[in-house]
Amino acid sequence: MNKSVSVKVYHGYGHAHNLVVYGHVFKRKAKTRQVYSNNIVVNIVHLLKLFILKPYAFVDVRLQFFDQTIYNKTERDGFFKFEWKAGREIPAGWHYVKVEAVDAAGKVLNTGEGKVYVPHLTQYAFISDVDDTVMVSHSATIGRRLRELFIKNPHTRKTFSEAASHYQQLALSHTEPEQPNPFFYVSSSEWNLYDYLIETFRFNKLPDGAFLLNTLKKWKDLIKTGKTGHEGKLLRVMRILDAFPNQKFVFFGDNSQQDPEIYSTIVEKYPQNIEAVYIRNIRPEKEAETRRLLKKVADKNVSACLFNESKEAIEHSRLIGLIQ
Repeated sequence: MNKSVSVKVYHGYGHAHNLVVYGHVFKRKAKTRQVYSNNIVVNIVHLLKLFILKPYAFVDVRLQFFDQTIYNKTERDGFFKFEWKAGREIPAGWHYVKVEAVDAAGKVLNTGEGKVYVPHLTQYAFISDVDDTVMVSHSATIGRRLRELFIKNPHTRKTFSEAASHYQQLALSHTEPEQPNPFFYVSSSEWNLYDYLIETFRFNKLPDGAFLLNTLKKWKDLIKTGKTGHEGKLLRVMRILDAFPNQKFVFFGDNSQQDPEIYSTIVEKYPQNIEAVYIRNIRPEKEAETRRLLKKVADKNVSACLFNESKEAIEHSRLIGLIQ
């Protein structure tokens, strides 16, 4: 094994006829073992390390899934995507995958492991934004956003009161504990922050799920972290809907950026696929515009809720039968 090469595999998703797994291969990547310290310097150094990396472009990668082997190449930024049809029936739940980076001579450079989630076809599915929907991030103000990132670690980042309780109840709604409803976390944050987000969600007891993040950034672009266009997020949400045409989706977002526009656009085109849209009212000055967009959602017979506190959203979920 080449210790300087690393393979990072992110949680994937799909069903037997359409499975998707993402990841990156790096030629060099700073060691990023997190120390959960209250020391600001320790936290700043760790964050900077997440953006010190050298992607491995156009290297061969192969994925092992049960008795299947699928081949691909990384892109210029080291990113890879596997999309395939399973060769056998796949039960609902999490399943392990292994991805190997292979050199021109066929030698395995290094290996990474990940998981792919196959939900039960009759379940609800939930798509949630992360910053200012679940985590307090101040994403509309770059200075305050960077302050949250720099001085805090996954064990000190704040999540909104009762957000975890709401999501936990939804994960188990109308299903069995061993087959929770799937969660997809679609964020403007970059893949650099994947482990940071996974640990933040684990520590705060939010449901496990598949993260779909934004293109890698290097340290010199750190000040631009969390910025992505309307189209990028829209496409990521649409890919999830396309993968699960038989499930009812519930969207969670906030009005600090473009979630109301993105979600209302999707509801306009696919109202039959959407059960409800929840928007956290982060910016009161945008409340009137948000209510206008949510009225368009409601006009398509899709439940809509603008809320300030998670307890309001929980009560709404009970009223419409999302929570039993």
